[in-house]
Amino acid sequence: MDLLANLSLGFQHALTFNNIAYAFIGCLLGTLIGVLPGLGPLATIAMLLPITYSLSPDAALIMLAGIYYGAQYGGSTTAIIVNLPGESSSVVTAIDGYQMARQGRAGVALSTAAIGSFFAGCTATLAIAAFAPILSEAALQFGPKEYFALMILGILLATVLSTGPVLESLGMVILGAMISLVGTDVNTGEQRFTFGLTQLYDGVDFVPLAMGIFGFAEIVRNLRSEERSLVTQKITNLFPTRDDWRKMTAPILRGSALGTFLGILPGGGAALASFASYTLEKKISRTPEEFGHGAIAGVAGPESANNAAAQTSFIPLLTLGLPSNAVMALIVGAMMIHNIQPGPQVMTSNPGLFWGLIASMWVGNLMLVILNLPLVGLWVKLLTIPYRFLYPAIMMFCCIGIYSIKNDTFELYQAALVCVVGYGILQLKLPPAPMLLGLVLGPQVEENFRRAMLLSRGDATVFFTSPLSGTLLAIAVVALIFMMLPSIRARREKALQE
Repeated sequence: MDLLANLSLGFQHALTFNNIAYAFIGCLLGTLIGVLPGLGPLATIAMLLPITYSLSPDAALIMLAGIYYGAQYGGSTTAIIVNLPGESSSVVTAIDGYQMARQGRAGVALSTAAIGSFFAGCTATLAIAAFAPILSEAALQFGPKEYFALMILGILLATVLSTGPVLESLGMVILGAMISLVGTDVNTGEQRFTFGLTQLYDGVDFVPLAMGIFGFAEIVRNLRSEERSLVTQKITNLFPTRDDWRKMTAPILRGSALGTFLGILPGGGAALASFASYTLEKKISRTPEEFGHGAIAGVAGPESANNAAAQTSFIPLLTLGLPSNAVMALIVGAMMIHNIQPGPQVMTSNPGLFWGLIASMWVGNLMLVILNLPLVGLWVKLLTIPYRFLYPAIMMFCCIGIYSIKNDTFELYQAALVCVVGYGILQLKLPPAPMLLGLVLGPQVEENFRRAMLLSRGDATVFFTSPLSGTLLAIAVVALIFMMLPSIRARREKALQE
């Protein structure tokens, strides 16, 4: 009964005209971003963060969430039609989806992706509604030492499960945490690493840094790549046959379940879920030789998994205040802009926002089905726009957004410097996402560590004598040691290459 009452409260907030409008804007932008290669939800959310200043907290989060899971939908369109994934999570969809398109079954592949994504999105939303209250209630029992251990575990798991070598990812996390130290010490009031610049007294701003790396640096890198001429085809026959339904039903169910679970894990995310689903379907299939040649299960499973994972990644953020990937770290930034502290207090202090966001995901999934199938021709035509015409508008929008934060040109200089550093990071093939996690979680790790040390009067053993924090830290150490073993590292690198 509590669940029904909570969902009723959520729909009351989600179905207001204002929130429906922003959910639609988020889904529309997400689809557009998923279709256009070279952009992604990470860069776009970073660009749009300044706009959320003028919105209400629930409208801002509903729009940003729509961008994220909408991009998972949109990425499948070009992956199927022209073998050009708009999103990393759609890479797997292109393997069999494009082969189906070459066989004249592009419409069926698109329908399969939309149906699987819609079902998975609804399933994942139900999982959030069911499990989030339980985790939030448990998280209320956490003290400073438990939160410190939890965040260390989350950072290490995100690093271990993300792409890129473990040591390099850890180094990027540490770099992000070091940047978060710039500014005024909240305990002593002393200035740290500001070099006398008053603009740094409040620390390095989150938005210019995120936009510099995931906006400007990505644009500069994309300018070096050659533009491809894309040949579109007329999409007909969107409805799957009875045999198609028989072949897609089980993969959709398995992909939804797998994505729901992997989305909760730090560092999991939609890309990992889609790859895992494809591997699972190929291993258990009675006809594995069909995969790579237009197997409908190779579209249904991964598309269900990536959309489920995109939505369940909100669970650790909303319940524990722990972003599971770089996009969730940006959502944390949006919440902090509106003076909302991520974590279990959100449900008790602002239940309308919490349940409204969850209910909006059902609304958004329905909108995305409407946007993706009837308008597929429009999305494909957008690919004919040369990127050299798109990037000046994107750059201008980024600069306006950055300047509007404080009406200070220092923010633009800061973003430009970060762009140079970020481009170097991308050219060296270092993973930038862990740095963003370190920047977001660094202040919270430091604060909880210092609070725990003050309460224990400087006794560092308090982190290991507490059963919960000791267990969490032990798991983190074991996971790190396990992933550093040569045999495990070799298998991990091989899996990432595949």
